Order: sequence, then structure tokens, then C-alpha cells
Amino acid sequence: MINKVLILAPHTDDGEFGCGGTIAKFLEAKADVFYVAFSSAEKSVPAHLPRDILRQEVSAAVLKLGMKMENLLLKNYEVRDFPAHRQEILEDLIELKKYINPDLVFLPSLDDIHQDHYTIAMEGLRAFKATTILGYEVPWNNITFSTSSFSVLEKRHVERKIAALDCYESQKDRSYSNPQYIRNLASVRGMQIGAEYAEVFEVIRWILG
Repeated sequence: MINKVLILAPHTDDGEFGCGGTIAKFLEAKADVFYVAFSSAEKSVPAHLPRDILRQEVSAAVLKLGMKMENLLLKNYEVRDFPAHRQEILEDLIELKKYINPDLVFLPSLDDIHQDHYTIAMEGLRAFKATTILGYEVPWNNITFSTSSFSVLEKRHVERKIAALDCYESQKDRSYSNPQYIRNLASVRGMQIGAEYAEVFEVIRWILG
């Protein structure tokens, strides 16, 4: 039984893109889901918007997925600077392990080429090496991706993912925020396993109790 799920998002919205439908599915099944975003990317926020806009948006997004607000944890690392803070990030992750003790951890793929994503993936593996770990898909950052695990989704899960991502008004100029793209990717991943919709993950660690 998976009762506690931990989502590690380098930046606000990475968790929704990578596994938003699966988050909605776990919450529907009454699992306790925790979402940790390590940066609200204030340096990347357009000049005309409040610096903390992404903190507001991620709060709205996780509510759309059905999460409890107390399970959203926000860190303050500077975007694109994670490699310089690997030890601090590892220490944060070790504290999260003690605090949450999850049954399942979702984090970026080990083949994600964004420096912040790669740092969270590698330090997350170090911290949670005795826990089941799945790497989520972020196609625009993945040079290669092992489609070794699938989460079957219903249409309502995909629509909750889209509703969560729709909360990110500051990010709507990005092509991959398009709702039709989100549906199409879920449809393609579903087709691979004979389902209507799915999200795909790489198996980094699988622990059978």
C-alpha cells in the first residue's frame, strides 16, 4: 500500500507537469501527498508581475489537485543556482525523509539536462535510496527517457492536471502549457499501454516490502 507520496519539484509547476494527473489519482485514493518546490524562480518572473507570483500560483494549483495546503512546502533556492547548493539541498532532503518518511518519491528524470532538475534528481536519489523512486517526464528537458512505468489516468485526472496548470497565469506563454498538448501527451502515453490516458515514469528505485 502506498499511503505517503512525496513530490520533489525543482521549481513551482514542475510537479504538476511531471505527474499532476497521478497526484490527483493518489489524492482521490486518500493517499497523503506532499509537494515540495525548491524555488519559486523569482529571477525568471516577468518584470511587470509580483516577485512572489509563483508562490501564489502553486498554492492555487495544488488546491485544484485536491491537496491540503499544509502539505505544500516551499524552499527559497535561487533558480539555476542549485548545483552550488547541493549539500544544503541534500540536508533539506534528509530532513524531509525524517519528517515525511514517504512510501513513494517522484522526482525529475536522472537524464534531465536542466541543472536544477538534475541536482534535485541526484540528491533526491542519495537521500531516498531506500525508498521507491520514480522519475517524471519533462520532455523539453529530457534527451532520453526510459518509459518503464505507467500510471493509468481517467479523463478527470487529466482535466485536474490541466486545471492546476491553468493557475500559472505567469507561465501561459510557454508552449508546453497548452491544454491540448497536455491532453495529447497523456493520450499518447495511454495508447502505449492500451489505456485512454496515462503518465509515464522511469523506475529509479523499486522497493518491494
